[in-house]
Amino acid sequence: MSKLINVGFGNIVNSDKIIAIIMPDSAPAKRLMQNAKKQGTSIDATHGRKIQSCLIMEGSQVVFSALTPETIMDRFQNGIAQRGDVKK
Repeated sequence: MSKLINVGFGNIVNSDKIIAIIMPDSAPAKRLMQNAKKQGTSIDATHGRKIQSCLIMEGSQVVFSALTPETIMDRFQNGIAQRGDVKK
């Protein structure tokens, strides 16, 4: 069963497909975001707010989120703990 995670404002992604969650501040991250926008492989889930994190997905897609990487990681870990996949 796929594990879904809320990346803000009701937008949900398949957590099994996430490769990395990065901050958008560095030059390489900005280049990656710009290239994804040009190629049409970006998904903007910010609802017009500032991009706080970029989720690098399988298949070269990049999801922009207004949530920080720490918040997304907490949601992911809480979801695993609630399902009982990991012992506390």
